[in-house]
Amino acid sequence: MTINKFQGKTEKEAVEKAKKAMGPDTVIMSVREIKAKGFLSSFKASTYEVTAAVEEKEQYNGPLPKLKSPAPILRQDTISLAADEPIRITQDSKKPPEKREETDPEIKERLKNLQSLLEKQLGEDKEEKRTHPEEKEPEKPIEKPLPENGGNGVRFLKTLYGVLLDNEVDERYANEIIDDMEKASSGKNSIDLLLSNTYQKLVLKFGTPRTIELTGKKPKVVFFIGPTGVGKTTTIAKIASRMKVDQGKKVAFLTADTYRIAAAEQLRTYANILDSPLFVCYSPEEMNDGLSRFKDYDLVLVDTAGFSHRNEAQRKDTKALIEALDPAYEKDVYLVLSAATKCRDLYEIADIYHEIADYKLVFTKLDETDVYGALLNVRLHSGAEISYVTNGQNVPDDIAVFHTQKIVKSILGGR
Repeated sequence: MTINKFQGKTEKEAVEKAKKAMGPDTVIMSVREIKAKGFLSSFKASTYEVTAAVEEKEQYNGPLPKLKSPAPILRQDTISLAADEPIRITQDSKKPPEKREETDPEIKERLKNLQSLLEKQLGEDKEEKRTHPEEKEPEKPIEKPLPENGGNGVRFLKTLYGVLLDNEVDERYANEIIDDMEKASSGKNSIDLLLSNTYQKLVLKFGTPRTIELTGKKPKVVFFIGPTGVGKTTTIAKIASRMKVDQGKKVAFLTADTYRIAAAEQLRTYANILDSPLFVCYSPEEMNDGLSRFKDYDLVLVDTAGFSHRNEAQRKDTKALIEALDPAYEKDVYLVLSAATKCRDLYEIADIYHEIADYKLVFTKLDETDVYGALLNVRLHSGAEISYVTNGQNVPDDIAVFHTQKIVKSILGGR
C-alpha cells in the first residue's frame, strides 16, 4: 500500500494529479483546504491538498514482511493516516519498525480502549493460572488460527477480531483483515502500528464515495431503486434540495411509483416546496416523453416502486424502466438500502438488484443502528461504491456523502 499527498489550486486539480501519478485505482482518503497565511493572505487564493492511496497487488511468498512506520496522523476534519513519504509493505526484515508518536486524540482513545481490553485479558490469564494452575481457559475459536508465538501482538489481533465481529463484520471479511495484519506483522510490531495499518486497510476496502457528478450534458437521469420502506423518496428529496439550494442546479422529478398509495403525492409535496416540476410515469414507454420536457434541466431524479426483491414481476418492471431510457441521456443508478437490515438479506437484495442494473449504494437509517459492519460487508460483497448515507427523516439535513474515515473509526471502536 502506498500513500501520498498532492496539492493543486482546486480540489479537482489535486485529485487529477493524484490519479495521474498513482493510477486509476487510486483512492482519495481525504481532502483539505489550505488557506493562505500572512499579511496579504486575504489577497491569496486557497490551495487544496488530497491524501491518496493505492493498494499494491503483490503476492507474498516466503518470510512475512515488516512495516515501515506510518507518518504521524494529521488532525483534520477527517482522519488521515497519510505519509509525507510513501508507505510500502516491504520484505526488509533487518530494520525494526520505528517508534511513532500518535497525535490524533481519537485514534489514541481507540488504542487506549483496545489496549485496556488486552491488558484485562492478560490480567485474567495470570489470575486464572495463579488460582487454577492445572486448568487452561478455553480460547474463542477463530476460523483461521493465529500463530502461537508473537506475544501481545497476537492477543491484540484476537481482541481486534472480536471487535470486528461485535460490529457485525462478516466473519470471512474479519478473517481476511486479521490475515492481512498477520502478513504485515513481524511479531514485534507495536499495537498502535497494527491498529493504524488496520485502519488504512479498511479505508482502502471502502474506497472513495461516488456521488452524483454533472458533466454539463443535460439532463442527467438518476434512478433510485430498492426495497419497500428504505426511504427512497425521502432520500431523493434530500439530494434534490442539496443540489438545488447548495449548488444552484435545476432539478426535476419523475416518479414511476404508481403502486403505492399517495407515493406520487408525497414526491409532489417535495417538488412544490423546491419549486421543481414533477412528471408521473405509468409505463416505460412514457418515460422518455416525460424527460423531453426537462431538456433544460441539469438533473432528473427518478423515484421507482419499492418492492420485495423476491417479487419477480416488479423486478422485471423496474429493469424495463431503466433499459427504456434513451441512450442519449447520461444515467446513474443508486440502490437504497437500510443499514438496519439483516446482513443475509442485504446480500440477497444486492445480488438480485445486480440483475436489474449496475448501481452505486445509498445507506439509510444509520440512526437506527449502532453497528456499521453491514456497510463494509455489502461494499465487499457487491463491489458497489457507497455514495451517500442518511441518519434521520429531516429534509434536507439528514444526509451526507459517505464519510469513510468516520465509519472505519466506528467499526474499530466497537459498540
